[in-house]
Amino acid sequence: MKIAQIFPVRQKTALLAGIGATGCITALSFLSSHSNALWLMAPFGATMVILFGLPASPLAQPRNIVAGHLITAALGLMVAHFLGVHEWTLGLAVGLSIVTMMLSNTIHPPAGANPLLIMLAGENWHFLVTPVASGAILMVGFGYVYHRFISGQPYPQRWL
Repeated sequence: MKIAQIFPVRQKTALLAGIGATGCITALSFLSSHSNALWLMAPFGATMVILFGLPASPLAQPRNIVAGHLITAALGLMVAHFLGVHEWTLGLAVGLSIVTMMLSNTIHPPAGANPLLIMLAGENWHFLVTPVASGAILMVGFGYVYHRFISGQPYPQRWL
């Protein structure tokens, strides 16, 4: 197969991934701007790369996105609550997040930033509901609809 035959497909895939990520982040941003709830956080930007750029990856599956974000956010909140925010607790929270995601088979690399975000920003337990849970669920739903009806890529490979 010639490069000229492959390149247009690659361009189309990249463009569709960018459009999907744009739509999803715009929707989350719109919800944040037009409600009293926070729907968006920085690690979701990295989730877009995996969800729209690599939808067949195990890291992009709904279980990984939702549980990965929830587990790491909860661990960040717990470590901050019980041990405070110090240099060593920041490292501990990220390390515990990696261990827990690996043992629960819910690895989602963007979620590794959640404990740092939560601890450094001084977030409270409500943050676990919005933006973490609500945003993660909305991203998966948006990804499902987008891939099913627009990109044509099969998503998800598995739900659980």
